[in-house]
Amino acid sequence: MSEAPDGDVARHSRPTIYDVAAACGVAASTVSRTFSRPGRVNAETADRIRRVAAELGYRTTPVPQALSPARSSLIALLVSDVTNPFFFEIIRGAEETASAAGYTLLIADVNESADAERTALDRTLPLVDGIILATSRMSDSSIRVAAKQRPTVVLNRSTSDIPSVVTDNARGMRRAVEHLADLGHSAITYVSGPKDSWADGIRWQAFREATYELSLKGRRVGPYAPTQAGGLTAAHELATGAASALIVYNDLMAIGLMRGFARQGIAVPGEVSVIGFDNIFGSDFCSPPLTTVSASLHSLGAYAVQTLLVELRKPASSRFLPPKPLKVALLPSQLIIRESTGLLTGRFTGNGVAAEPALLR
Repeated sequence: MSEAPDGDVARHSRPTIYDVAAACGVAASTVSRTFSRPGRVNAETADRIRRVAAELGYRTTPVPQALSPARSSLIALLVSDVTNPFFFEIIRGAEETASAAGYTLLIADVNESADAERTALDRTLPLVDGIILATSRMSDSSIRVAAKQRPTVVLNRSTSDIPSVVTDNARGMRRAVEHLADLGHSAITYVSGPKDSWADGIRWQAFREATYELSLKGRRVGPYAPTQAGGLTAAHELATGAASALIVYNDLMAIGLMRGFARQGIAVPGEVSVIGFDNIFGSDFCSPPLTTVSASLHSLGAYAVQTLLVELRKPASSRFLPPKPLKVALLPSQLIIRESTGLLTGRFTGNGVAAEPALLR
Protein backbone atom coordinates (compact mmCIF):
# COMPACT_ATOMS: atom_id res chain seq x y z
CA MET A 1 0.00 0.00 0.00
CA SER A 2 1.05 3.60 -0.45
CA GLU A 3 -0.22 6.93 0.83
CA ALA A 4 -1.84 9.33 -1.62
CA PRO A 5 -0.98 13.04 -1.45
CA ASP A 6 -4.16 13.89 0.48
CA GLY A 7 -3.39 11.33 3.16
CA ASP A 8 -5.90 8.69 2.06
CA VAL A 9 -4.61 5.16 1.91
CA ALA A 10 -5.23 3.30 -1.29
CA ARG A 11 -4.27 0.01 -2.82
CA HIS A 12 -2.58 -0.01 -6.18
CA SER A 13 -2.35 -2.77 -8.70
CA ARG A 14 1.10 -1.50 -9.61
CA PRO A 15 3.75 0.73 -7.93
CA THR A 16 3.15 4.48 -8.09
CA ILE A 17 5.39 7.51 -8.10
CA TYR A 18 4.78 7.82 -4.36
CA ASP A 19 6.05 4.29 -3.73
CA VAL A 20 9.27 5.12 -5.57
CA ALA A 21 9.63 8.41 -3.69
CA ALA A 22 9.15 6.70 -0.32
CA ALA A 23 11.68 3.98 -1.14
CA CYS A 24 14.25 6.57 -2.21
CA GLY A 25 13.58 9.05 0.57
CA VAL A 26 12.83 11.90 -1.84
CA ALA A 27 9.79 13.96 -2.79
CA ALA A 28 7.39 12.65 -5.42
CA SER A 29 8.13 15.77 -7.45
CA THR A 30 11.80 14.73 -7.63
CA VAL A 31 10.80 11.34 -9.02
CA SER A 32 8.54 13.07 -11.55
CA ARG A 33 11.33 15.38 -12.71
CA THR A 34 13.71 12.45 -13.07
CA PHE A 35 11.52 10.93 -15.76
CA SER A 36 9.88 14.00 -17.32
CA ARG A 37 12.40 16.85 -16.89
CA PRO A 38 15.95 15.55 -17.51
CA GLY A 39 18.67 17.93 -16.39
CA ARG A 40 16.73 19.15 -13.33
CA VAL A 41 17.80 16.32 -11.00
CA ASN A 42 21.28 15.55 -9.68
CA ALA A 43 22.76 12.69 -11.72
CA GLU A 44 23.48 10.49 -8.68
CA THR A 45 19.95 10.97 -7.31
CA ALA A 46 18.42 10.31 -10.72
CA ASP A 47 20.40 7.07 -11.07
CA ARG A 48 19.19 5.87 -7.66
CA ILE A 49 15.57 6.73 -8.50
CA ARG A 50 15.70 4.84 -11.79
CA ARG A 51 17.30 1.82 -10.14
CA VAL A 52 14.67 1.68 -7.40
CA ALA A 53 11.87 2.25 -9.91
CA ALA A 54 13.11 -0.70 -11.95
CA GLU A 55 13.29 -2.90 -8.86
CA LEU A 56 9.71 -1.97 -7.87
CA GLY A 57 8.44 -2.42 -11.41
CA TYR A 58 7.35 1.21 -11.74
CA ARG A 59 6.67 2.43 -15.27
CA THR A 60 6.06 6.00 -16.42
CA THR A 61 3.13 6.89 -18.63
CA PRO A 62 4.36 6.47 -22.22
CA VAL A 63 4.62 9.37 -24.63
CA PRO A 64 1.59 9.46 -26.96
CA GLN A 65 2.16 7.41 -30.07
CA ALA A 66 2.04 10.48 -32.34
CA LEU A 67 4.98 11.90 -30.41
CA SER A 68 6.89 8.66 -30.00
CA PRO A 69 10.63 9.25 -30.59
CA ALA A 70 10.76 6.08 -32.69
CA ARG A 71 8.50 7.81 -35.23
CA SER A 72 9.58 11.44 -34.96
CA SER A 73 12.61 11.55 -37.29
CA LEU A 74 13.53 14.76 -35.47
CA ILE A 75 16.93 15.84 -34.12
CA ALA A 76 17.29 18.81 -31.78
CA LEU A 77 20.29 21.13 -32.00
CA LEU A 78 20.65 23.44 -28.99
CA VAL A 79 22.87 26.48 -29.61
CA SER A 80 23.99 29.08 -27.08
CA ASP A 81 23.27 32.11 -29.30
CA VAL A 82 21.68 31.72 -32.72
CA THR A 83 22.59 35.32 -33.63
CA ASN A 84 26.31 34.51 -33.36
CA PRO A 85 27.68 33.86 -36.88
CA PHE A 86 29.75 31.04 -35.35
CA PHE A 87 26.62 28.89 -35.56
CA PHE A 88 25.60 29.74 -39.12
CA GLU A 89 27.77 27.13 -40.84
CA ILE A 90 27.41 24.65 -37.98
CA ILE A 91 23.63 24.72 -38.45
CA ARG A 92 23.96 24.41 -42.22
CA GLY A 93 26.31 21.44 -41.99
CA ALA A 94 24.08 19.74 -39.43
CA GLU A 95 20.89 20.38 -41.41
CA GLU A 96 22.29 19.09 -44.68
CA THR A 97 23.57 15.90 -43.05
CA ALA A 98 20.36 15.32 -41.09
CA SER A 99 18.17 15.88 -44.17
CA ALA A 100 20.24 13.45 -46.24
CA ALA A 101 19.63 10.81 -43.57
CA GLY A 102 15.88 11.44 -43.48
CA TYR A 103 15.76 13.61 -40.36
CA THR A 104 14.48 17.10 -39.70
CA LEU A 105 16.60 19.42 -37.55
CA LEU A 106 15.00 21.49 -34.78
CA ILE A 107 16.97 24.53 -33.54
CA ALA A 108 16.68 25.86 -29.98
CA ASP A 109 18.40 29.11 -28.96
CA VAL A 110 19.25 29.11 -25.23
CA ASN A 111 20.69 32.64 -25.00
CA GLU A 112 23.93 31.71 -23.22
CA SER A 113 21.90 30.41 -20.23
CA ALA A 114 22.24 27.03 -18.55
CA ASP A 115 18.72 27.43 -17.12
CA ALA A 116 17.24 28.15 -20.53
CA GLU A 117 19.15 25.16 -21.91
CA ARG A 118 17.65 22.83 -19.30
CA THR A 119 14.18 24.20 -20.06
CA ALA A 120 14.69 23.61 -23.78
CA LEU A 121 15.77 20.04 -23.03
CA ASP A 122 12.68 19.45 -20.91
CA ARG A 123 10.50 20.47 -23.82
CA THR A 124 12.29 18.76 -26.68
CA LEU A 125 13.49 15.43 -25.25
CA PRO A 126 10.05 13.76 -25.38
CA LEU A 127 9.68 14.76 -29.03
CA VAL A 128 13.00 13.94 -30.71
CA ASP A 129 15.18 10.98 -31.53
CA GLY A 130 18.43 12.60 -30.41
CA ILE A 131 20.07 15.75 -29.12
CA ILE A 132 23.13 17.80 -30.13
CA LEU A 133 24.33 20.29 -27.52
CA ALA A 134 26.46 22.99 -29.15
CA THR A 135 28.71 24.88 -26.71
CA SER A 136 26.59 23.75 -23.78
CA ARG A 137 26.69 25.84 -20.59
CA MET A 138 25.21 23.07 -18.44
CA SER A 139 27.20 21.01 -15.95
CA ASP A 140 28.55 17.59 -16.95
CA SER A 141 26.11 15.90 -14.57
CA SER A 142 23.12 17.63 -16.20
CA ILE A 143 24.33 16.59 -19.65
CA ARG A 144 24.68 12.98 -18.48
CA VAL A 145 21.10 12.99 -17.19
CA ALA A 146 19.88 14.11 -20.61
CA ALA A 147 22.07 11.54 -22.38
CA LYS A 148 20.32 8.76 -20.45
CA GLN A 149 17.02 9.85 -21.96
CA ARG A 150 18.04 10.22 -25.61
CA PRO A 151 21.21 9.65 -27.64
CA THR A 152 23.27 12.82 -27.19
CA VAL A 153 26.31 14.39 -28.82
CA VAL A 154 28.20 17.33 -27.33
CA LEU A 155 29.67 19.85 -29.78
CA ASN A 156 32.61 22.17 -29.02
CA ARG A 157 33.04 20.61 -25.60
CA SER A 158 34.61 17.37 -24.39
CA THR A 159 32.76 15.02 -22.03
CA SER A 160 34.54 11.75 -21.32
CA ASP A 161 31.56 9.36 -21.45
CA ILE A 162 29.38 11.14 -24.03
CA PRO A 163 30.25 11.40 -27.76
CA SER A 164 31.97 14.76 -28.30
CA VAL A 165 33.10 16.72 -31.36
CA VAL A 166 35.57 19.56 -30.89
CA THR A 167 38.04 21.71 -32.79
CA ASP A 168 41.73 21.46 -31.91
CA ASN A 169 41.69 24.61 -29.78
CA ALA A 170 45.07 23.92 -28.21
CA ARG A 171 46.90 23.66 -31.53
CA GLY A 172 45.18 26.78 -32.83
CA MET A 173 46.19 28.76 -29.75
CA ARG A 174 49.81 27.63 -30.05
CA ARG A 175 49.93 28.77 -33.68
CA ALA A 176 48.47 32.15 -32.66
CA VAL A 177 51.06 32.67 -29.91
CA GLU A 178 53.91 31.58 -32.19
CA HIS A 179 52.73 34.01 -34.88
CA LEU A 180 52.79 36.94 -32.46
CA ALA A 181 56.21 35.89 -31.14
CA ASP A 182 57.55 35.80 -34.71
CA LEU A 183 56.32 39.38 -35.11
CA GLY A 184 58.38 40.45 -32.09
CA HIS A 185 55.66 40.62 -29.44
CA SER A 186 56.85 39.48 -26.00
CA ALA A 187 53.80 40.43 -23.90
CA ILE A 188 50.42 39.00 -24.91
CA THR A 189 47.02 39.28 -23.23
CA TYR A 190 44.26 36.68 -23.55
CA VAL A 191 40.81 38.31 -23.56
CA SER A 192 38.58 35.59 -22.12
CA GLY A 193 34.96 34.66 -22.84
CA PRO A 194 32.21 33.15 -20.66
CA LYS A 195 33.43 31.58 -17.43
CA ASP A 196 31.33 28.45 -18.08
CA SER A 197 32.77 27.92 -21.56
CA TRP A 198 34.74 24.69 -21.96
CA ALA A 199 36.51 26.12 -25.03
CA ASP A 200 37.58 29.19 -23.07
CA GLY A 201 39.24 26.98 -20.44
CA ILE A 202 41.09 24.94 -23.06
CA ARG A 203 42.28 28.08 -24.88
CA TRP A 204 43.51 29.70 -21.68
CA GLN A 205 45.42 26.55 -20.68
CA ALA A 206 47.04 26.32 -24.12
CA PHE A 207 47.84 30.06 -24.00
CA ARG A 208 49.64 29.67 -20.66
CA GLU A 209 51.65 26.71 -21.91
CA ALA A 210 52.62 28.39 -25.19
CA THR A 211 53.68 31.70 -23.62
CA TYR A 212 55.70 29.83 -20.98
CA GLU A 213 57.49 27.66 -23.57
CA LEU A 214 58.36 30.73 -25.65
CA SER A 215 59.44 32.80 -22.61
CA LEU A 216 56.72 35.38 -23.24
CA LYS A 217 54.72 37.38 -20.72
CA GLY A 218 51.11 36.30 -20.76
CA ARG A 219 48.09 37.37 -18.75
CA ARG A 220 44.33 36.95 -18.82
CA VAL A 221 41.57 39.55 -18.58
CA GLY A 222 37.82 39.06 -18.39
CA PRO A 223 35.49 37.25 -18.56
CA TYR A 224 33.53 39.19 -21.16
CA ALA A 225 30.31 38.41 -23.02
CA PRO A 226 31.09 36.56 -26.30
CA THR A 227 29.56 39.37 -28.37
CA GLN A 228 30.57 42.60 -30.09
CA ALA A 229 29.27 44.46 -27.03
CA GLY A 230 31.60 42.34 -24.88
CA GLY A 231 34.49 43.33 -27.13
CA LEU A 232 33.61 47.02 -26.85
CA THR A 233 33.68 46.72 -23.06
CA ALA A 234 37.04 44.97 -23.22
CA ALA A 235 38.46 47.72 -25.48
CA HIS A 236 37.58 50.39 -22.94
CA GLU A 237 39.19 48.47 -20.08
CA LEU A 238 42.26 47.33 -22.04
CA ALA A 239 43.19 50.87 -23.07
CA THR A 240 44.93 51.21 -19.71
CA GLY A 241 46.74 47.85 -19.80
CA ALA A 242 50.25 46.89 -20.93
CA ALA A 243 50.59 44.53 -23.89
CA SER A 244 51.34 44.87 -27.58
CA ALA A 245 49.16 41.96 -28.71
CA LEU A 246 45.80 40.43 -27.81
CA ILE A 247 44.30 37.00 -28.46
CA VAL A 248 40.52 37.16 -28.07
CA TYR A 249 38.08 34.38 -27.15
CA ASN A 250 36.12 34.66 -30.38
CA ASP A 251 35.81 36.74 -33.54
CA LEU A 252 32.71 38.63 -32.45
CA MET A 253 34.53 39.93 -29.39
CA ALA A 254 37.64 40.70 -31.44
CA ILE A 255 35.62 42.72 -33.98
CA GLY A 256 33.91 44.64 -31.18
CA LEU A 257 37.27 45.24 -29.53
CA MET A 258 38.77 46.66 -32.73
CA ARG A 259 35.75 48.93 -33.14
CA GLY A 260 36.27 50.14 -29.59
CA PHE A 261 39.95 50.81 -30.24
CA ALA A 262 39.08 52.74 -33.42
CA ARG A 263 36.75 55.01 -31.44
CA GLN A 264 39.63 55.76 -29.08
CA GLY A 265 42.07 56.49 -31.90
CA ILE A 266 44.06 53.29 -31.28
CA ALA A 267 45.50 51.78 -34.46
CA VAL A 268 45.26 48.04 -35.23
CA PRO A 269 47.81 46.65 -35.97
CA GLY A 270 49.95 49.80 -35.78
CA GLU A 271 49.71 50.02 -31.99
CA VAL A 272 48.31 46.64 -31.01
CA SER A 273 47.84 43.32 -32.83
CA VAL A 274 44.59 41.37 -32.46
CA ILE A 275 43.77 37.69 -33.12
CA GLY A 276 40.30 36.11 -32.86
CA PHE A 277 38.92 32.58 -32.95
CA ASP A 278 36.49 30.77 -35.30
CA ASN A 279 36.86 32.58 -38.67
CA ILE A 280 33.19 33.52 -38.73
CA PHE A 281 31.37 35.15 -41.63
CA GLY A 282 32.47 38.79 -41.64
CA SER A 283 35.89 38.31 -40.09
CA ASP A 284 37.55 38.83 -43.47
CA PHE A 285 35.82 42.12 -44.37
CA CYS A 286 35.82 43.96 -41.06
CA SER A 287 38.38 46.76 -40.72
CA PRO A 288 41.11 45.66 -40.62
CA PRO A 289 40.45 42.07 -41.77
CA LEU A 290 40.89 39.87 -38.71
CA THR A 291 43.66 37.34 -38.16
CA THR A 292 41.89 34.34 -36.65
CA VAL A 293 42.14 30.69 -35.71
CA SER A 294 39.89 28.95 -38.22
CA ALA A 295 37.67 25.99 -37.54
CA SER A 296 35.72 24.13 -40.22
CA LEU A 297 32.33 25.06 -38.79
CA HIS A 298 30.36 23.30 -41.54
CA SER A 299 32.31 20.11 -40.81
CA LEU A 300 31.65 20.47 -37.08
CA GLY A 301 27.90 20.48 -37.64
CA ALA A 302 28.01 17.67 -40.19
CA TYR A 303 30.24 15.44 -38.07
CA ALA A 304 28.09 16.02 -34.97
CA VAL A 305 25.03 14.70 -36.83
CA GLN A 306 27.00 11.78 -38.28
CA THR A 307 28.13 10.88 -34.77
CA LEU A 308 24.56 11.08 -33.48
CA LEU A 309 23.31 8.85 -36.31
CA VAL A 310 25.78 6.18 -35.18
CA GLU A 311 24.35 6.45 -31.66
CA LEU A 312 20.79 6.20 -32.97
CA ARG A 313 21.60 2.90 -34.67
CA LYS A 314 22.68 1.33 -31.38
CA PRO A 315 20.17 -0.76 -29.38
CA ALA A 316 18.27 1.41 -26.91
CA SER A 317 19.27 -0.88 -24.03
CA SER A 318 22.96 -0.06 -24.56
CA ARG A 319 22.38 3.52 -23.40
CA PHE A 320 21.79 2.24 -19.86
CA LEU A 321 24.99 0.23 -19.59
CA PRO A 322 27.81 1.59 -17.38
CA PRO A 323 29.46 4.52 -19.24
CA LYS A 324 32.78 3.90 -20.96
CA PRO A 325 35.44 6.48 -21.83
CA LEU A 326 35.00 7.63 -25.41
CA LYS A 327 37.47 9.04 -27.89
CA VAL A 328 36.77 12.69 -28.63
CA ALA A 329 36.50 13.57 -32.32
CA LEU A 330 39.14 16.29 -32.77
CA LEU A 331 38.76 18.33 -35.97
CA PRO A 332 41.72 20.39 -37.24
CA SER A 333 42.22 24.13 -36.85
CA GLN A 334 44.53 26.56 -38.64
CA LEU A 335 45.69 30.13 -38.27
CA ILE A 336 44.42 32.50 -40.97
CA ILE A 337 46.75 35.53 -41.11
CA ARG A 338 45.17 38.79 -42.19
CA GLU A 339 45.78 42.46 -41.49
CA SER A 340 44.98 42.79 -37.76
CA THR A 341 48.44 41.54 -36.75
CA GLY A 342 51.75 43.22 -37.49
CA LEU A 343 55.35 43.66 -36.45
CA LEU A 344 56.08 45.07 -33.03
CA THR A 345 56.91 48.75 -33.55
CA GLY A 346 59.47 50.83 -31.73
CA ARG A 347 56.62 52.19 -29.67
CA PHE A 348 56.98 49.15 -27.40
CA THR A 349 59.96 47.85 -25.43
CA GLY A 350 61.03 44.24 -25.29
CA ASN A 351 58.74 43.49 -22.36
CA GLY A 352 55.67 44.87 -24.11
CA VAL A 353 55.41 48.07 -22.04
CA ALA A 354 55.11 51.30 -23.98
CA ALA A 355 58.42 53.16 -24.16
CA GLU A 356 56.71 56.47 -25.00
CA PRO A 357 53.11 57.69 -24.58
CA ALA A 358 50.94 55.29 -26.54
CA LEU A 359 48.24 52.67 -26.35
CA LEU A 360 48.06 50.25 -23.41
CA ARG A 361 50.31 52.37 -21.20
